[in-house]
Amino acid sequence: MKILCVSDQIDPLIYNQNARKNFPDIDLILCAGDLPMDYIDFIVTTFNKPTYFIFGNHNLTEFKYYHGSRTGPGTADPGGALIEAGKFDMEKEVGHQHGAIYAGFRILKNPALKVNGGRRGKQSPLLLAGISGSRKYNNGQNQYSEREMKFRLLCMVPRLLLNHVLYGRYLDILLTHASPRHIHDHEDPCHVGFECFNWFLRRFRPAYMVHGHIHLYDQRDERIGKYGDTTVVNAFAHCVIQFPIK
Repeated sequence: MKILCVSDQIDPLIYNQNARKNFPDIDLILCAGDLPMDYIDFIVTTFNKPTYFIFGNHNLTEFKYYHGSRTGPGTADPGGALIEAGKFDMEKEVGHQHGAIYAGFRILKNPALKVNGGRRGKQSPLLLAGISGSRKYNNGQNQYSEREMKFRLLCMVPRLLLNHVLYGRYLDILLTHASPRHIHDHEDPCHVGFECFNWFLRRFRPAYMVHGHIHLYDQRDERIGKYGDTTVVNAFAHCVIQFPIK
């Protein structure tokens, strides 16, 4: 399974008429935040593949449509709903459908994308979780303290445990905007990673964590790291990964 990961910047290699030629055989697209919704629209239309997105701390014009009318600092639904691909809450999406599935603070599965590693060696649906937002640094929209983010992660635990019962694993891919602490993050208040993400990776061991938020302007900067059993990928601009890990 070939996955195109994007975040934070409109990439000219993608935003052009040759995008499908530039990125052939893509099976899944993950948008890790801070992207205009019309760019996500273009990606969905061009590739016609399952696309999941979350919000970062910028480009939040449509954030309110996915989190009700609560648009103040740090507002978000606690989440924890298990939503099958294509069956998102349509009452919240009326008039604001973009073809991509919103994954913020939710556990999802895609039965159309099969992965190995289910119980008794059988194939099972791809399991994803999404976490929107960044570290709180100016009380802006979709920003969270360490404690607030930990609470939202804890709200997802029951569905992760159900995944383990049904499929023999908690999660395949964690899609976030912010990074874990001390993995790709910076020390300024905006770009400090969440320590609770490190706890989440240790406890639930997804194969991949895909994040944005950390811009890569130097070719020497690390894009792909490792934390325990999880490969941590910075999706800035674009990055293509393979799943399952060989």
